Amino acid sequence: MQWFDDDAFWAEVQAVMFTKELWEAAAGEVEALLALAQVQPDARVLDLCCGPGRHALELAQRGFTVTGVDRTKGYLDELSERATKAKLSIELVESDMRDFRREAAFDLVVNLFTSLGYFDDPADDLRVLGNIHASLSEGGVVVFELMGKEVLTRIFRERDWSEKDGHLLLEERIPRSSWGWMDNRWILIAPDGGRRELSFGHRLWSATELTELLRSAGFSDVATYGSLSGAEYGPTAMRLVAVARKVQL
Repeated sequence: MQWFDDDAFWAEVQAVMFTKELWEAAAGEVEALLALAQVQPDARVLDLCCGPGRHALELAQRGFTVTGVDRTKGYLDELSERATKAKLSIELVESDMRDFRREAAFDLVVNLFTSLGYFDDPADDLRVLGNIHASLSEGGVVVFELMGKEVLTRIFRERDWSEKDGHLLLEERIPRSSWGWMDNRWILIAPDGGRRELSFGHRLWSATELTELLRSAGFSDVATYGSLSGAEYGPTAMRLVAVARKVQL
């Protein structure tokens, strides 16, 4: 079983991946991505790899018609509970991003928090982008937010540690394939002293490489930024944000 298909993995990392601080940041992130995407108030939005719903809930709160897709049932169950409590209507679909495709059904697709590039075979990444392109209406836009290769090489630390909501996280990173892939080893120590070791990896793209991949998937209008706020993808960038529009040539 691949790490991304392991429900236990996603349950273990939830406490450090979706901290209180990140939940609180969701409103500002959605405000920023909407400014980049420039969609209509009645837009149909797909949150692809929605997790427990940080952004899906905020988008629904703003009146958009939202579909959340994730392969992890536990995350979708939590999102459903949060949506019910907030009296929000969100369509939830349990599906692998390589499989989900709904022809011309969405005006905006968001894929945030480095939720792309998990698969060993690069053809799977292109398959995901092809699904997104097909699922967008004419003129629709997709927003990706992930860790760019240029950013990671600038700030790279082989080992690091941090505290997140009472959990101690020890991280080890090993770049491979000429900085085209990053292997990660996490040791997670819970507040009760429980210890869990996790390993996973993901692909790395430069801004140029991601732009070329998006063009290969059919997107003709692609722009890259250094943050969701639209900063230049330059020496001070902290993330790689790509905005691609489906335009008939």
